[in-house]
Order: sequence, then structure tokens, then C-alpha cells
Amino acid sequence: MNLKFRKVSNISNFPLWTVIFIILILILYFYLNERARYEAETEPTKIYFAADISYAHQQVIDEFNNEYKGRIKVVTIDLPFKKFSTNERKELLARTLRSNSDRLDAFAVDQIWVPRFAKWSAPITFFLPRFNKNNFLKYALKSCYYDNKLLAVPLNIDVNMMYYRRDLLENIPGYDTLKTALMKSITWKEFLSLSKNFNKRNNPFYIFPADDYEGLVVSFMDLILSQDRNYFKEYKFNFNTPIARKALKLLVDFVNLYHISPDAVADFNEASSYKYFIQNDGVFLWGWPSYEKDNKNLYKSTPKDRFLVKAALPHFKNSPPTTILGGWNIMVSKYSKKKNAISEFLKFITNKKAQEMLYVNGAYLPILKTFYDDSVYLKKYPDLIFKKRLLDTGVHRPSLEDYTRISDIISYYANKAIKKEILVDTALSEATDMIKSNKILIK
Repeated sequence: MNLKFRKVSNISNFPLWTVIFIILILILYFYLNERARYEAETEPTKIYFAADISYAHQQVIDEFNNEYKGRIKVVTIDLPFKKFSTNERKELLARTLRSNSDRLDAFAVDQIWVPRFAKWSAPITFFLPRFNKNNFLKYALKSCYYDNKLLAVPLNIDVNMMYYRRDLLENIPGYDTLKTALMKSITWKEFLSLSKNFNKRNNPFYIFPADDYEGLVVSFMDLILSQDRNYFKEYKFNFNTPIARKALKLLVDFVNLYHISPDAVADFNEASSYKYFIQNDGVFLWGWPSYEKDNKNLYKSTPKDRFLVKAALPHFKNSPPTTILGGWNIMVSKYSKKKNAISEFLKFITNKKAQEMLYVNGAYLPILKTFYDDSVYLKKYPDLIFKKRLLDTGVHRPSLEDYTRISDIISYYANKAIKKEILVDTALSEATDMIKSNKILIK
């Protein structure tokens, strides 16, 4: 048998350029694979953080991303106030968390939302080794607990107050004495007497947000709690009481009896009330410490801004000055798989440097005690002395998982009373009945 063998060419039979080309392809293949593997291993952990990302917040986040470059990166999900109402922001967050999505790692919440988001949030036990509770203001930390669990970390504290136009008041006899009194808090009766110095058409005396939303609820609760700090422990949400009637009637009378507030306030939120106040040369404005910088982000600054002076809200005679506490906390989604990275972010945003940046760039009140105790900070930021005095008079709104439903009912009926669509007593009675019946108000 004759066997025939076919000659097989070896690599030496290929042209040199072909051999080089094959070698280069192999090198490129292994290089790209190795690079992809390396990049996958060195890609920074991305934290998706939802909040109203102001200029001040962005500065802190940029600082964090720069310091942790290559390891951790905070990716912002901006929910700005100028685009989303408080309730819309709340619903967007709730909808995302209901889907069990791990695309949202951390999110900022109004203090009063903590109970609402508790079921979707991770207890901050993973952060506790780095979390010295003694460093934080007690009233900031209090809002981070629900059902005896620490479910949030404070981001900034807030406190209800007023602004006034210095240039409009300083011609009143005894202005220097009045200025001191306003810083400490005058009575509502004295406040109403002061309004007689002004033509309310030329200078609307008191601008406050009275639209059907949480801002109106804050004003209402402030007037209730200034009379009895234990009101909600004693009466729950029964508003068929002289205390509740006195509170709502004053808000109604600002517009309809004393005429120190224009009818238009019934359609104002914080932003629109500020705009009206500036454009119409208002005398006093209800607000928060961050009001000036918040609203300057929404509207162009005007020469009038330099005349704004901060003051304490008035109080009822024979009752101590009281103000509602607010602020924002950070909660962590229980579906997030990035707890270690989030822990680094929480440590960073609650440190002295970040808290100072938030205060300087955004007027967000720090949540660390040292800013209010340390003479170095007080000398640098003397305005904190006044704000700390306000914070010490502060009270929290009731902390309830059902708070949103109750707040919606209160604001709806209070707004109708201010618009004279319903009597004060009827508004309080119907609000009480609806809250007790566990009904939901569809707006």
C-alpha cells in the first residue's frame, strides 16, 4: 500500500509581515482583555444620591469625589425645589423605593419624612462605629430615630423665623430698641400694633406662605405649640379646642380682619412668597435661615436684598417664644449593596469641613455642636449666636408614619378658611373628623 502524505507548511513558510501581524493581534487581544479586567477591578464604586442638589451641596460632593477619586464616586439625582414640589419629591422617592430598585443608594428627606421612609431604609448600624452621637445637636439627632431605631443621619438643621426690610423700619421712632426686641421675639399684639405704621397697599406688612401645602401646616402648628408644647400628646389631632381655634383664627385674621397680609398669600409657597415680598416692598416675611440663598438661586438678586434682617417669629402673650424645627436628613436604601462606600460619604458630609461649606455656600445650619460652642466658629460666624437661640426654642412636628395624610388634610382646610370658603370652626371640625376617620384627601 502506498501512503501519500500532504505537506503541511510551517510558520516559516508564511511571509514575515503575516507572522508579525498575527503576533500583534494576539498581543492586542491579551492587552485589551487585561485592561478590561483591570478597569473592572479599579472602577470606583458609584453611590446614587437623590436630593435637591444646590450649589452648596454640589461643592461638597465635588470635594468628596476628588478626595475619593478612583475609589468612590457620588452620582447625583437632582430633585430641585424649582421643578418639584415637596409632595412630588416625596412621591418620586417612594415610587423608586417601592420597586425594590438598588439604583438609589441614599436620599435626602425632610425631617418629618423619616417615619414614612422607614420601611425602605436600612438602620444606620453599619455607620455607628464612625458616628459619635455626642457631636451632633440633640434636636437634629432626635429626628433621625423612628421606632427606637437610628434610620438617618442629619444633614442640616432648620428653624422657622422672619425677615424684615431694615430700610422700611429704621425710620420708625425707637428703631434701635425695636430691632433688639425683634431679635428676641415680640408678641403678636405688638406685631399688629407695629403694622399701623404702614400703608398695607404700598407695603404689605406680613407675607407668609398659605397655599394648600406643608408650609401652611408649619405656621399653624407653630401657633398651636407656642401655646402648649405638649398639645399633640394631650389632644392628638383633635382641633376642636380653644388652642387650635386661636391658632387658625390668627392666620385667617392676618388676611381678612387686620389686612396685614394680602389675599394672594393663600396661593403662595416659600418661593412665591419671597418673590412677592421683594417685588412689592413687603415689610416682614415668614421664612427659614437658608431663605436668602435658596431664593437667590431661583430669582435674580436685587439691591433690596441687602436690607434683609433676620428676626424671631412673634409669640402669644403669656406664652414663651417657640418655633418649628426643620431640616434635612440622609437615609440609606435597604436595597443598596454599597454600605461601606455610603459610610465614607456619610462620614465626609457630616464632618466640620463639609458642614462649614454647606453653611457658607448655602446658609444650611450645621448639625454639629462645635459650630455653636466653639469661640473660633462663633467669631467667624456671629450670626450663629442668634440662630442657636432660635434653635433652643424649637419644637418638632409630630413624628408619624401617617403624617403626610394628616398634613394634607390640615393644609386643605386651613387654606379654605383663609380664603373665606369655610368658617374657622367648621374647618377645624371637618379636619378633625377626617383625620380620625383615616380618610385620604385626594388633591
